[in-house]
Amino acid sequence: MERLNFRILTISVAFLFTFFLFATIATLFFLQKPNEIIKALKSDEMIFSLKLSLLTAFLSTILVILTGILIGYALSRFDFPGKSIVKSILDLPMAFPELVLGLALLLLFGSTPIGNALSNLGIRIVFTKLGIVVAQFFTALPYAVREIYAAFEEINPRYELVARSLGYTEFETFRKVTLPMAKNGLLASTVISFARSIGAFGAVLILAGGNYMNTEVLPITLYLNISYGNVGMAITSGIVLVVISFAAILSLEKLGERNGPVRS
Repeated sequence: MERLNFRILTISVAFLFTFFLFATIATLFFLQKPNEIIKALKSDEMIFSLKLSLLTAFLSTILVILTGILIGYALSRFDFPGKSIVKSILDLPMAFPELVLGLALLLLFGSTPIGNALSNLGIRIVFTKLGIVVAQFFTALPYAVREIYAAFEEINPRYELVARSLGYTEFETFRKVTLPMAKNGLLASTVISFARSIGAFGAVLILAGGNYMNTEVLPITLYLNISYGNVGMAITSGIVLVVISFAAILSLEKLGERNGPVRS
């Protein structure tokens, strides 16, 4: 009887908070009339914001995955001085607000030797579209590294040793044995990285600025329109972000069903 009561309690709590979360999200879709949402979607600002968001998130995700694969493999397979410090620092951005990360990036790429060197090369990051990609990259990278590291950790190193004994070089073993075996983790980290990139707000706002129809990605559109009092446009941008996030989660679930369990 006690076990049954505890079971009912846990299931009830799960349903209760799921209902509240669903109701909260659903509010976005029912406050606006369909014709008002369609009108907002067709506006120049929303089209610009959506295109810029998809483009920058796509570029950021590619850079994140390429970098994350190298870092994740190094942490998984090699021992080197300062390894634990590297892992701790890589996890730091997940522990503090994005605004802090954005401020740190702004200071780094501002009037510093690094910022001045890049500026002399004609590379401007602060308050530019490139700044969006940089902010998204540093926001998503820790999540990708953790996911990819876990994927490599699940692969038995003996497979790599066998490949090396058959004449494969270290890089050939990595490319032909390790990467294919880690494909589920890599695909999962790609989806997560894209979702984190397209939803990045604080770091993008501080580093790239919230400039109308310039560095205006979807979260910035939501922020700007709330500031202007244009609630309809803000709600529509929120709906688009929810739809994109849902599509990312759904694709991750479908991936898990097709290829077996996927870490998330």
